[in-house]
Amino acid sequence: MHPDEFPLDEALVRALIVDQFPDWAELPLRRAGEGTVNVIYRLGSDLSVRLPRRGGEWADHEREASILAAVAGAVPFDVPRVVAKGRPGRGYPWGWSVHTWLDGELPWQAIAPAELADLIGALQRLDATAAPEPAGGRGRPLRAREGAVRDALTRYDPPPEAVDLWEAAREAPEWEGDRVWIHGDLDARNVLVRHGRLTAVLDWGGAGAGDPAVDAMAAWKLVARDDRPRFRELLEIDDGTWLRAQGWLVSQALIALGYYTRETNPPLVREATRWLVEVIAR
Repeated sequence: MHPDEFPLDEALVRALIVDQFPDWAELPLRRAGEGTVNVIYRLGSDLSVRLPRRGGEWADHEREASILAAVAGAVPFDVPRVVAKGRPGRGYPWGWSVHTWLDGELPWQAIAPAELADLIGALQRLDATAAPEPAGGRGRPLRAREGAVRDALTRYDPPPEAVDLWEAAREAPEWEGDRVWIHGDLDARNVLVRHGRLTAVLDWGGAGAGDPAVDAMAAWKLVARDDRPRFRELLEIDDGTWLRAQGWLVSQALIALGYYTRETNPPLVREATRWLVEVIAR
């Protein structure tokens, strides 16, 4: 997926577990998830092993553990719980973690706007005074993404409407309110449902405090077109935040489509293409 990622396979993960957590050495192990910056293995029936693919801020599992502790119980849906923290070993250079396994399935249909608004609203009501900056620059002003967007446009040719929307959103007034807790990556790869109802939220590695527009872009990722006005109403999203949310969505889609291919990351390429279709059809 990345030219500089660390090669992870079952043999290495098994060796790390045997060395550091021998009580779990005999549990079944299988690869269960391909995140953009982490690989997930299922360990037995109740645990998951989360290992960074790359270094830098995305390999800071201590940071993610503190975030999970802050949001657990404060949002009305399940979040993973850290069970153990692994160390570098067997040539693997970073810390890694063992989490609880959350049952559910990735959504194949839109999420109810009230459920998604309950999640985002609960995050925004949390005290964000000591919250970290979101990873990947998601807490910075939208205009800071201009260079990355222009670079992506040298490799991907989007519909002209997408570029026009980006340029309009880039000039929108920046958020002047208090920083609020944001997940930072609410999409169909990071939520679980049961019987069509939202039950759990995964991948908190990019969370922190910043502009609420970052999570508002979930309107075009997870909510049906006809339900978006209700979603916006429930969260009382102002015009500037709504426009910035569209800019965040366009920028994220363009950067993904300028970097990944259908060979390196087919799920994200499909999703990012769909996001552009949805936001242009606003």
